[in-house]
Amino acid sequence: MVIDNLTIKKTLTTSSRLTEVNFTDLPFGKVFTDHMFVADYENGQWTNLQILPYGPMEMSPAISALHYGQAIFEGMKAYRLPNGEVSVFRGDKNFERFNISADRMSMPVVPEEIFMQGIAELINVDKNWVPNQEGYSLYLRPVMFATDAALGVKASDTYKFVVLATPTGPYYTKALKVKIETRYTRASEGGVGYAKTAGNYASSLYPFAQAQKEGFDQIIWTDSKEHKYVEESGAANLMFVIDGKIVTPATGETILNGVTRNTIIILAKQMGYEIEERRVEVAEVVAAAQKGTLTEAFAVGTAATVTQIGAIGYQDQLYTLTDVSHRTISVGIAKRLNDIRYGLVPDEMGWNWVV
Repeated sequence: MVIDNLTIKKTLTTSSRLTEVNFTDLPFGKVFTDHMFVADYENGQWTNLQILPYGPMEMSPAISALHYGQAIFEGMKAYRLPNGEVSVFRGDKNFERFNISADRMSMPVVPEEIFMQGIAELINVDKNWVPNQEGYSLYLRPVMFATDAALGVKASDTYKFVVLATPTGPYYTKALKVKIETRYTRASEGGVGYAKTAGNYASSLYPFAQAQKEGFDQIIWTDSKEHKYVEESGAANLMFVIDGKIVTPATGETILNGVTRNTIIILAKQMGYEIEERRVEVAEVVAAAQKGTLTEAFAVGTAATVTQIGAIGYQDQLYTLTDVSHRTISVGIAKRLNDIRYGLVPDEMGWNWVV
């Protein structure tokens, strides 16, 4: 990690909300810590680095992010270690992906020292907000958006970079019933599917709502050309266990290069599991479900880590998979991952960044 001694102005709250929070009931993304990190991009450079009390920010209704969608973000987590210290898990990978998204959206890159030190300063100020029970964490949301107060389709000249922090508990508490989507599309070749940009999520809301009306919890996206290949599940990467082998769609223009996905692939290989990263046909998944050789299916991402899929719907048929209590591969890898990021086993990969 590159951490320089940047000048970050701190304006701290005079009234903490910490005592008002029930840390045994933390809905995702609704409870924010006392502070946030903010920086402005003006005249070709990042300036005004500050820690401020969390709260509304005044801005023009003409800012170009609202009209033309220049907005990107990341999702990452900090964990309380047994010795009381706090570590961020694989923050370097989130930093790299953030700037890949920025480049695709014609936005300025954020220097590593600003990204990392901004996060470190925010955590240190709000350290008491980091939960101390397993399954809980401090979710970090770096976001950048265009702030030019002028209409006209062009890349903005000014931007705001903000880091928010929210303590959170388990994202899902049950295995999901998902639908293979064959009409709507999350991303297309030549598009922005590999970038973590706000518009990708906005376009998914209507198909998701339709799937919910049909009784499903989430969607499995397919390719935009033929709807022949599975790609992602909701806002997460997708993995299947077929004939004892882990199979996952290869990343590319239409699939986000997930940090959790990468982590699980590394751990699975260390644990001796065979993994194939390739195009995965819908027909292959359905045939394996029919034959009973599809024993596990799960989504992987920062928010929920490993989300078990209990049933898959396709063309008016519902395929029920092995009960989660009998799954050993995904459950075992998830446990190994948790043990590392909570500091319960040695961090041999150097993934935990103690701030």
